[in-house]
Amino acid sequence: MKINTEGLKSFIPTAEIEEHLNKNRFADAIRIRDIVDKSLDKQRLNPDETAALINVTDPELKNLILEGAHTLKERIYGNRIVLFAPLYVGNECINDCVYCGFRISNKECQRATLSKEELIAETEALEDKGHKRLIMVYGEHPKYSPEFIAETVQTVYNVKHNKGEIRRVNINAAPLDIEGFRTVKSVGIGTYQIFQETYQEETYQNLHPRGPKSNFLWRLYGLDRAMQAGIDDLGIGALMGLYNWRFEVMGLLYHTIHLEERFGVGPHTISFPRIEPAIGTDFTKNPPYKVSDEDFKLLIASIRLSVPYTGMILTAREPIAVRDEVLRYGISQIDAGSSIGVGDYAHKDEESKRKSQFVLGDTRTLDDVIYELAHSGYIPSFCTSCYRAGRTGEHFMEFAIPGFVKRFCTPNALLTFAEYLYDYASERTKKIGLELIDKEVAKIDDPNMQSSVQENLAKMKEGIRDLHY
Repeated sequence: MKINTEGLKSFIPTAEIEEHLNKNRFADAIRIRDIVDKSLDKQRLNPDETAALINVTDPELKNLILEGAHTLKERIYGNRIVLFAPLYVGNECINDCVYCGFRISNKECQRATLSKEELIAETEALEDKGHKRLIMVYGEHPKYSPEFIAETVQTVYNVKHNKGEIRRVNINAAPLDIEGFRTVKSVGIGTYQIFQETYQEETYQNLHPRGPKSNFLWRLYGLDRAMQAGIDDLGIGALMGLYNWRFEVMGLLYHTIHLEERFGVGPHTISFPRIEPAIGTDFTKNPPYKVSDEDFKLLIASIRLSVPYTGMILTAREPIAVRDEVLRYGISQIDAGSSIGVGDYAHKDEESKRKSQFVLGDTRTLDDVIYELAHSGYIPSFCTSCYRAGRTGEHFMEFAIPGFVKRFCTPNALLTFAEYLYDYASERTKKIGLELIDKEVAKIDDPNMQSSVQENLAKMKEGIRDLHY
């Protein structure tokens, strides 16, 4: 693959972002309320408005932003939380990113790539826990070619173990050229996720001294190439702690605006993980721009208000207490029951940490997470119906913007939740889950949909599976 960035220009205007942040440092209460009201009207915010939100320091105004994000999330997504698991396929890497446990110069990292037999065993282990949605993760290395990625995705889709199957595979891998993206698309992937890591170009260059990832523009335009190849479900993200988090939020917004202006649709998801310790990686012990828990809450709420129709992913990097609290500020997807060492699901051993990219903050089982979500009134969802029905990219937005996401997604969430409860749940989780389903079905205001969901739930109790709208 030849990396060619000739003629490309960064769409992240560093000086302009700094100007937005400086001139919006002291927004008053009236302006903040107006901005929140605009978002609650389901309109994407502009850079000045987002800059005003992330500059707020007054506790009362912060609370207004947090509660506005909570209200917006409820209006668009309801109280469901989509669940997935990461599956690390290989940690070979030719980049030397100073913050990453997989970097080529890290001698403490134990390199591993799953064989086909090991990949099948990992998938079976995940299916036996009840997972239906995965994100497959690859280092950047010649052996992880588009053909290799496509083959491993197809292998996962073909594994049907006991009552399980994987219905959606998302990808976190190096940016490809257009032909490479076409190859990966051909096997029916969901979202292709590329994190820019930091949108501040000078910082980016300092943190990526060698390897293909050192090319800022190649990575920045990676999802443009994916879109040109026909992959219209895209995931963007920044690693919080590499640079000022307020600048990174603005970078995520400008990336969203760029995709909207060029392709008519923004990213399907936004991720904002905070940097965590990694074996053999001193940089991670004291990141230069560490994000406090209080700032993290404002960061999440501000992104939610800035891009109302974009999914927001909160990973198990975060400690349990933080995860539990920030769910209410706009999160739509979380991973659960996660292991991030290569081969960990089928065979976890004392070498797992040496095969991991970083250290997890939440190591609860999938069943424990589901129990606690249900106990808090959230509907755990394994839904994949939009992707399988072709409601992706621009078509997804056609449904999302009028509010149809909630109309489709709540019934589908309930059905996939019931599927998990009947096939995999512990008795305590099954009991609280079925009680929650009954309450949620009673809230469906369309009598025809309510009746249909009740009929499908009855079929599920009898053993019929994979029912969706």
